[in-house]
Amino acid sequence: MGSQSKAKTIFLLISMVGWLLTGAALMYLFPAIAHLLLHRDRTALWLETLGRSGYNPMLGTAICVGLIAVEIIATWVWYRRFDGRL
Repeated sequence: MGSQSKAKTIFLLISMVGWLLTGAALMYLFPAIAHLLLHRDRTALWLETLGRSGYNPMLGTAICVGLIAVEIIATWVWYRRFDGRL
């Protein structure tokens, strides 16, 4: 097994947390995605019921897009500036 720097280990752990949060945001968006793809009465009822308790798919969309953008930028910065230098 090879060894890697502490900085790369920390970067990978932080990146993993970001992707886990992105996955959670996508799971939050699942009812809205299902309704957009299938557009059935059951998915409409599902969204209506969730809407009564405060479900807001735009919140999940904003979080998901923001996290993906941060992850892509952080990965680009890492490989552009730090990979192989530490």
